[in-house]
Amino acid sequence: MSEMNETTVQPAVGASAGSAAQEAGSLAGELAAAQAKAEENYQKYLYAVADLENYKRRIERQFTEIALAGKKAFLEKLLPIVDNLERALKVADNVEALHAGVTQTLRGFETVLAHEGVKAVDLTGKPFDPRYAEAVGTVETSDVEENTVVEVVQRAYVIGDDVLREAKVLVAKPAHG
Repeated sequence: MSEMNETTVQPAVGASAGSAAQEAGSLAGELAAAQAKAEENYQKYLYAVADLENYKRRIERQFTEIALAGKKAFLEKLLPIVDNLERALKVADNVEALHAGVTQTLRGFETVLAHEGVKAVDLTGKPFDPRYAEAVGTVETSDVEENTVVEVVQRAYVIGDDVLREAKVLVAKPAHG
């Protein structure tokens, strides 16, 4: 009887060993497939990282080119003003011609600023507003209300809703006496 048990047990052990070998082979195949997939994904990752770096460089180069084109266009608008100043300097001995040249130059600058969306803000006679002006002095007067801008020393400029430069102004204060 013990022989029979061994015989009966042996086929089960042999089947189990064959099954284990098959399972090991199957697992080895799955492992190899998983490693191949991992390598494929890693290569895709490296490609994506390189593609992103190339994209960043391309966008940076495009932004630089756009900024340069804008700068060139703006500077080209200033060249006629430089020409006017050079002409004004050539006629410096003629005061009227010099005045006309400087006036023409100022108009050229105003045209360029307007084209760029920049506007001067007229504050004379208006209540002092610290968003648009810096008070650099006061003037005693009874002609206007207190804190009214009586003189603009340097004009304010805005571009859209943003203040490009605050004005420097003299503000009224009550006269004593």
